[in-house]
Amino acid sequence: MLNGNPYYANGFNAYWLMYVASDPSQRFKVSSAFQEASSHGLTVARTWAFSDGGYRPLQYAPGSYNDQTFKGLDFVVAEARKHGIKLILSLVNNYESFGGKKQYVNWARNQGQYLTSDDDFFRNPIVKGYYKNHVSTVLNRYNSFTGLHYKNDPTIMAWELMNEPRCTSDPSGRTIQAWITEMAAHVKSIDRNHLLEIGSEGFYGQSSPHRRSLNPGLNIGTDFIANNRIPHIDFATVHSYPDQWLTGANDQNQLSFLNQWLDSHIQDSQNILRKPLLLTEFGKSSKDSGYNTYQRDQLFNTVYNKVYSSAKRGGVAAGAMFWQLLTDGMDSFRDGYEIILSQSSSTANIITQQSHKLDQVRKIFVRMRNVERWKRAKAARRAQWLSRNRGKRIGN
Repeated sequence: MLNGNPYYANGFNAYWLMYVASDPSQRFKVSSAFQEASSHGLTVARTWAFSDGGYRPLQYAPGSYNDQTFKGLDFVVAEARKHGIKLILSLVNNYESFGGKKQYVNWARNQGQYLTSDDDFFRNPIVKGYYKNHVSTVLNRYNSFTGLHYKNDPTIMAWELMNEPRCTSDPSGRTIQAWITEMAAHVKSIDRNHLLEIGSEGFYGQSSPHRRSLNPGLNIGTDFIANNRIPHIDFATVHSYPDQWLTGANDQNQLSFLNQWLDSHIQDSQNILRKPLLLTEFGKSSKDSGYNTYQRDQLFNTVYNKVYSSAKRGGVAAGAMFWQLLTDGMDSFRDGYEIILSQSSSTANIITQQSHKLDQVRKIFVRMRNVERWKRAKAARRAQWLSRNRGKRIGN
């Protein structure tokens, strides 16, 4: 909900925003991406609020920050606000790019901790302390452009605990369940204003054995139902990459997997979790063999139709965010999944149509709520009038 009315997110991923904005001479690319997104009706961007160690980092050692990079993130938040775009900010990576859990574990090793696996990120108290400190630093950050602390900024829609948490060393799911419980409570102890989600891909675990056959053969220690039932988690997320997960399958089989995957998650969010669901990553790579734009458009249409048909019934699907938006002159960021709106007219049209359809749904619900309010006010006025005039003769 936003200001008491249902809120739908047609959005995009742009992990690179802070990194690019940390160089003031490149900030026009961030502005241009937001400008183009906004003109296609996109309202939410998901991006990284982390960069641990390595080149041009945000955090170059535990608790030590590079202000130039932080100002890049400040700029991203201020610019999003200018274009009416909300942000989902992710706080650490599961993977090695931009540091991730491996960097945190290496920092603890340098302090003399004996750690044998990157998954010790979820278990070791020293590492967990580093992560909690990062969360506190980002949430309490004073934005040099807007004059607001991040935790008080309505431009930020939600925090994400981790991009695609995985703990293959404990397929039982207990490790990640304990970590989410602890870290979600930590985030909410600092900031109760914002929504919080996990960053999970949506794989089913031991709490729903009948659903596990839907998983694309990955057992990574997460559990869609148990993880999202944790009280401080406000909405569920799911990712979907049929082209990566079912590499041997043809296009039709991948689409039928996608249909089932979305149906089951929408159903379970509705009936079991009773929480909204956002598809926070999906896409189709132009590097797939036999790729053509029509295939990508078919995938976008499939995703968008599922979201729309749930939303118009007042269901839990709150939107979808494609991976990933780029703007002109960013060739080095191309990964096969990129959408440059000015260069992909058919896909851009599908995106714009979805923005429009979700906006229509929002307007219908606003109207319905207003009618309800009007009826309640009218009934209250009538009751007041009757009680004032009880026993009086009216008319001749």
